[in-house]
Amino acid sequence: MNAEFINPFVAALLNVLKTMAQVDLVPGKPRKKTDEKAGGDVSGLIGMVGDNIQGSLSISFEESLVLEIMEKMLGEKPESIDSDVKDMVGEITNMICGGAKSDLDQKGFDFGMATPIVVSGKNHSVHHQVDGKKMVMPFSHPSGKLYLEMCFNK
Repeated sequence: MNAEFINPFVAALLNVLKTMAQVDLVPGKPRKKTDEKAGGDVSGLIGMVGDNIQGSLSISFEESLVLEIMEKMLGEKPESIDSDVKDMVGEITNMICGGAKSDLDQKGFDFGMATPIVVSGKNHSVHHQVDGKKMVMPFSHPSGKLYLEMCFNK
């Protein structure tokens, strides 16, 4: 996968969480992903389709981190992942993809975005809808970890 294509998603992730929740993430080392297992306890997944690209993006949060983000964004901290937390994960996924889309449009990658879906539960799976290489990049924060997964047909 091309860094020119991945970097806008990383930048959008860092920007959205810093701006919306005052959460600074520390990037880890990206790696190839070969299975469907999500890294966190709740994941947002969004598909992207364009004339010259197809792919999907997943953001998977550990419960402790997503509850911290919820508290910082909305001023309330639920005891566990509930429907409000899932809604927030869907919105964050949408904002990150939209931020990257804006940057990538200027580089000639035009694509439409699907409505995000959210999956939760211990050891849940994330099924990318595109047959392509998958990459996962871990991020850490004192409250927990987050995993950015990308899969593209390029």
